Amino acid sequence: MANVSSSNGLEKYPKLRFPEFDEPYRAVKLGQISSLIKRNDPRSNAPIMMLSAGNGFIMQSDKYSRDNAGQSLKKYTLLKKGELAYNHGASKAKQFGCCYELLEEEARIPYVYHCFKVQDTEYTPYVALELNNTKMDKQLKRLVSSSVRMDGLLNISYDEYMSVVIYLPAYAEQKHIADFLEKLDMRIAKQEQLIEALKKYKRGVFEAVFSRKLPLVPKARQSDWAAFKLRDFATRITRKNNGATDIPLTISAQYGLIDQRDFFSKVVASTDMSEYYLLRQGEYAYNRSTSNDYPFGSIKRLELYNEGAVSPLYLCFAIKEKVVLSDFAKWYFESSQWHRGINEICAEGARNHGLLNVPIDGFFNTVHILPCDIEEQARIAAFLSQIHDKLTQAQEELEKLNSMRNGLMQQLFI
Repeated sequence: MANVSSSNGLEKYPKLRFPEFDEPYRAVKLGQISSLIKRNDPRSNAPIMMLSAGNGFIMQSDKYSRDNAGQSLKKYTLLKKGELAYNHGASKAKQFGCCYELLEEEARIPYVYHCFKVQDTEYTPYVALELNNTKMDKQLKRLVSSSVRMDGLLNISYDEYMSVVIYLPAYAEQKHIADFLEKLDMRIAKQEQLIEALKKYKRGVFEAVFSRKLPLVPKARQSDWAAFKLRDFATRITRKNNGATDIPLTISAQYGLIDQRDFFSKVVASTDMSEYYLLRQGEYAYNRSTSNDYPFGSIKRLELYNEGAVSPLYLCFAIKEKVVLSDFAKWYFESSQWHRGINEICAEGARNHGLLNVPIDGFFNTVHILPCDIEEQARIAAFLSQIHDKLTQAQEELEKLNSMRNGLMQQLFI
């Protein structure tokens, strides 16, 4: 690929393009190369689908566990392969809606979508990429006449959507770009599948190890596993921050304890963190807030910073290394084996702010079945670290691929 200038008078050029192409891009309104689709067939047995901002066309039943079209199904648009639909519903992933090409033979889709077909003189997959590019947001923002409607749709009519301007190279270059990005998307999809497989493998191994179904030490050298109360191998931390650090910490599933400013792109902590707990590297925090991935909250070790401040709603502690290795405890708290103890002491229901009713004394009296031998703990920790590292490497590779795709979308399109 070659870098080129972005414009020359009225002629437009992308910042990056394949070397065999050098003609300028031409500006057209979407309506100049498209025609409206208003096809309807109440007798059709085509699958009922909808648009997802991140995944394109998906089965409606996959989203809602059933088809929920009801009586409006009679009015659904029958879309055919190669035709496009614009969902002008706002979402976190796509603030100004999303547009995708239908890859299935046909589908029945909500009649509120703006449906259209691109002329044969243009390459439809390229046009779909152009319309789904974040560069389109500036034009769409200008079209929004008011806030989101009660039904969640943006006030962008079909005619208004057809007025957006897109920049098109020659057909051959459109196809070259779209085919290249399709291969990159396939590579990204494979990487995502690998990550899901590694996550599943990691969960399975962790549960097998800590439930003693998968011993990692030869039988002759296996030590006894015994019941420990948390207070036997952990000491509560209640030291106040008092201005020692300005790093407000939160818990991330992937990164553990992380600076809120990096995770949320803003600070959600109190402006006065003097009463927050000061956590030092290697120490732990228990967030009693529940989620789908963490039904009993989450326990993470501080690793990314020398110190940081956590909300006093967190329960903080340090590991007694003479009893339990911290590297072992880190992976133990990644398993679900400690959930039973929390479940036994939880007061029924959750507080209004979403925290489990876990009393402090009860938390430190929870019982954990752990190996007594430090060497066995070290073996387990080393083995589980290797599995985690493979997952981390796969996630980092996915981040690189997504970053590459985002960069190409900005540079190959105008």
